[in-house]
Amino acid sequence: MDISVVVPLLNEEESLPELTSWIARVMKENNFTYELLFVDDGSTDSSWQVIEQLKSEFPAVKGIKFRRNYGKSAALNVAFEAAQGDVIITMDADLQDSPDEIPVLFSRIKDEKFDLISGWKKKRYDPITKTIPTKLFNAATRKMSGIQLNDFNCGLKAYRSDVIKTIEVYGEMHRYIPVIAKWAGFKQIGEQVVEHRARKYGVTKFGLSRFINGFLDLLSIFFVGKFGKRPMHFFGSMGVLSFLIGTIMALWIIGEKLYHISMSIPYKREITDQPGFYIALVAIIVGSQLFLTGFVAELVTRNATERNQYLIEKEIL
Repeated sequence: MDISVVVPLLNEEESLPELTSWIARVMKENNFTYELLFVDDGSTDSSWQVIEQLKSEFPAVKGIKFRRNYGKSAALNVAFEAAQGDVIITMDADLQDSPDEIPVLFSRIKDEKFDLISGWKKKRYDPITKTIPTKLFNAATRKMSGIQLNDFNCGLKAYRSDVIKTIEVYGEMHRYIPVIAKWAGFKQIGEQVVEHRARKYGVTKFGLSRFINGFLDLLSIFFVGKFGKRPMHFFGSMGVLSFLIGTIMALWIIGEKLYHISMSIPYKREITDQPGFYIALVAIIVGSQLFLTGFVAELVTRNATERNQYLIEKEIL
């Protein structure tokens, strides 16, 4: 099978028939074999009934329905497990992504040998309350990941099958699939300018909480990707640094008092009356706790079942 089109959705009953017909037309014009996999993320409207009706008209339609709303990442992760195509293309159900982009995305994966192509909605039709946070989010992600994409959060993306069968998406991690793919060793990541259409039906699901949660997930990906298998390198180094700073401060204060005593110089304040003493004490305690945290995390990591699981691309045995 050439293509699996994955469409996560939440309360998009009005747009599904038009989207399905559009995708079917594009596939027929380009002689692609395909499946269209809808994932109903706990819709409260008649979206699932519409999908069931579409199945009778379009044999390529498949569907998965959640009992409740779990989020886009969960929908994508389940769909990735079920997808059977050589190239997997994800798009939103609200008709803001154009199925006419499918052929060029497919070509860039198959012919140009990219692992992942991310869409870039260069001209957007979103309100400023969405575009400004998105720009900040993209800038932060570029800085932390080193991946030079302009639009990490674009729902229109294309993947080689190996990519989606290797990575795991959870939380709000769907925003960072290019970052997750890079950490997994898939470095051929490209970008394609795509059309962004004005929303025709329904309302946007974007909110400020998603932006905040997305930024926290970025920090999680950065930390886990870099220190997931060696937590002592992070906690241990921070702990040793804090412990050394506290110890040096304490020794300085004690040494200063001993010097005054040996030279018979009046010493105005006791050690315990000095703010520096308590700062040093806190630094020593925090350093010890960080070091112990790293030690415990290292024990947990070494006993994890996936501690020696590595991604092998090719073998000659």
